[in-house]
Amino acid sequence: MRQASMFQSATWPLSSLALLSVDLEAVARRLKLSLESSWDGHGRVRAAFFVLDGTDFVVTHHEGDAPGTHVWTRKGGPVDPAARTASLLAALGVGPETVSYSVWGVGTDLRHVPAAWGRGRGKPARSHQDLWAHFRRRPEMFVDRLSFGTVVAFLNGYDIASDRAVLDGFREWLAAKLGYGWNLVYWALAENLIFPDGRPEKPWSPMTEQHAVAGLISLIDEYFENLAGAPEEPPEMV
Repeated sequence: MRQASMFQSATWPLSSLALLSVDLEAVARRLKLSLESSWDGHGRVRAAFFVLDGTDFVVTHHEGDAPGTHVWTRKGGPVDPAARTASLLAALGVGPETVSYSVWGVGTDLRHVPAAWGRGRGKPARSHQDLWAHFRRRPEMFVDRLSFGTVVAFLNGYDIASDRAVLDGFREWLAAKLGYGWNLVYWALAENLIFPDGRPEKPWSPMTEQHAVAGLISLIDEYFENLAGAPEEPPEMV
């Protein structure tokens, strides 16, 4: 885990994740975070920005709120709410009973995501969301020659290196979206959605390659939004 500065992270669009019945000071002590203060026009807001298990987190408390810690994550990228909250609770050394509210319902039973509880905490503090944010904007910076094939190869390599933290479940989601193809690889399923009238014969033109890359990125974005659900807006900090 590593801490990020409020000034570095102020432009992050955030999604509400959960409210914990644990004081923000206790969270900061446990994770060895420094709290930063700001003002939102209604009172003082204290916050800490950090990366844990590949996810960008923000924990906050507003002086007008009851005791507890609001947890936010950066919008976009591979964020499964239950799994990410379980990862944070594991780092804090507390159980699911401390979740007072979550975006997937009050009293959620997080015991059904044991893999997140057992995830090692000694991994490099890298944000998968940060990489995706950069990749989706400038994919040509990550591959030698921009094409559907090179983008798929890069994503496959990164997914393997990150213990399937990025594309886990994407193939099943595509198959459910199509209603068939449960035995196909994700890029074959994606091609069927990108080219609903049939895949063009190869070799593809540069324009077709760009269309395919844009379509794949759009599908992955849609999948990530589906994982995150419908978020609330965080309090503004100035």
